[in-house]
Amino acid sequence: MRDPKEKKKYAGSDEEWNMAESALENALKKKGIPYKRAEGEAVFYGPKIDIKLIDALGRRWQGPTIQFDFNLPKRFNVTYIEKDGKEHLVFMIHRALLGSIERFMGTLIEHYAGAFPVWIAPTQVSVLTITGSADDYAKEVYEKLLSEGFRVEIDLRNEKINYKVREKEAMKVPYMVIVGDKEKENGKISLRGRGRKNLGTLSLDKFIERVHNDVDLKR
Repeated sequence: MRDPKEKKKYAGSDEEWNMAESALENALKKKGIPYKRAEGEAVFYGPKIDIKLIDALGRRWQGPTIQFDFNLPKRFNVTYIEKDGKEHLVFMIHRALLGSIERFMGTLIEHYAGAFPVWIAPTQVSVLTITGSADDYAKEVYEKLLSEGFRVEIDLRNEKINYKVREKEAMKVPYMVIVGDKEKENGKISLRGRGRKNLGTLSLDKFIERVHNDVDLKR
């Protein structure tokens, strides 16, 4: 709401502000949404609802906003014909579901500390080789995962597997698919989850099913 002491900074009359504030307040009450009135935080053209997102540390960040605007319709003479046959000014509502996209992304990164769940992780799976002799099999696994629509990368560098794993852990990749001669021979993969979790050996089809479930269920 606006600060009553600073009327000159705000557009519209007291009647318009009271009507707009009541409309927004009634909408919140009807939905059973708890709220607090904040003096002086309204935009100059009308009152608004700010929805705060709470991150993993309990901090509040401004996210979605719903803003009442009776200023622009007046300035541009935006009207409609009512049932009485007369012209009436419209009331404009500005709605931002995420707020500023940059602010929302910042909030998301802070909340997850970069360790995104599988469904929104920039890289969902890293395919890592133990030996060069498994490169051809690793490429087959990589191509299959790509064809399933996953965001996947492959690391064929001649580096120790522990080094590769540490690197992907630092990048907070959810899944690491590890392949060597043994996996190539058995037609399976060794799976490691973020957080140094050894998830054992399984078939590629089972892993694909697992990732699809993570994505579909927003797990």
